[in-house]
Amino acid sequence: MSQFNIDISETSNPNIIKFVANSFLTRSTSYEFKNIDEAKQSPLAQQLFHLPFVKTVYISQNFIAIEKYNIIEWKDVQLEVAESIAEYLNTGNSVIVEESTPKKVAITIYAESTPNPTVMKFVANKSLATEILEFKNIDEAASSPLAKSLFNFPFVKEVFISDNYVSVMKYNMVEWQDIVSEMREFIRKYLEDGNPILNEEANTAGTNETISSTENNSENISEKYSALEKEIVSILDEYVKPAVARDGGNIRFDSFNEETKTVKVILQGACSGCPSSTITLKNGIETMLKEMLHGQINNVIAING
Repeated sequence: MSQFNIDISETSNPNIIKFVANSFLTRSTSYEFKNIDEAKQSPLAQQLFHLPFVKTVYISQNFIAIEKYNIIEWKDVQLEVAESIAEYLNTGNSVIVEESTPKKVAITIYAESTPNPTVMKFVANKSLATEILEFKNIDEAASSPLAKSLFNFPFVKEVFISDNYVSVMKYNMVEWQDIVSEMREFIRKYLEDGNPILNEEANTAGTNETISSTENNSENISEKYSALEKEIVSILDEYVKPAVARDGGNIRFDSFNEETKTVKVILQGACSGCPSSTITLKNGIETMLKEMLHGQINNVIAING
C-alpha cells in the first residue's frame, strides 16, 4: 500500500484550507459534511469534527477541504491537521464507508398466450429456475414461495416454472382478459422485491416429485434406460422439448413397452389438460418417432401430468 503524503493548499476563502493527498481518497463522488451527525458515512470526517474549530468538511477524489470557525488561524493548526490526516490514511482506515443497500433489479414481465386457453405464460427478463417445476396445488408448492403465493389467487389451478417463465393454469371461473394484468404485475413485483423462487433447502436438496428435470439427465439415462429408450429420450429432448417450452409446457418420457412398442409421455404446464394440445402432440411425436426409429415404435400415449 502506498504511503500517503498531504500537501497544504490555500483557497480564495481564508477560512478554507485544502489538504491534498498524493493518491485518490474516493471514487468520482464528492461529499460535504456540516456536522458530526452528517458524517456517519465518513470515519475520517467524524474524527476531524472532534477538533473544536472545524465547521465543514469536504471530501473529494484527492483532497480534503476544511472550513474553520474564526476562533483560530489556519497558520497555527494546519500542519497539525495535515499530520493527523496523513496518519489516519496511512493506518489503512476507510475514508468513506460505501452504503451496502442492494439495488433492486428492474424486472419486466410479458404475458404470452399458449395453445391451451386455460394457461397463460408469463415471461421474465431473468432466469427463474434451472429445473422444471410443476405444482398441482398449494400443498405441492411448499418448496416454492413463488408458486405458493400464486395459489393464493382463487382462480389459479396449477403453476409451472421453468427457465425464465411461469405458466399459470386457471379455473374456468374467470377469463384471462380480466386477470392477466393483475397476475403479470404481481409476478413482476414479487421478483423485483427479491423474493425467492424456491426455498433454500429445496435449492440445495431438490424437491422430489415436483422437480422433474433430473429424471432425464445423462447419468440417470445411462443407469436405467435401454439403448432404444435412450434414443427416444434424446429425440424428445432435441426436437420436442424446445417447441413445447416456447408454449409454456414440458414433455417427459415416462416409459416404453417393448411388447406393444408403445411410448408413454407425460405432458406438463400448458401442454397438460388441453385436449387439442394432447392430440396434436401425441400425433406429432408418434409420427416423428416412427420415422426416426424405423419399425421400432407403433404408438405414443400422451397423458396429462
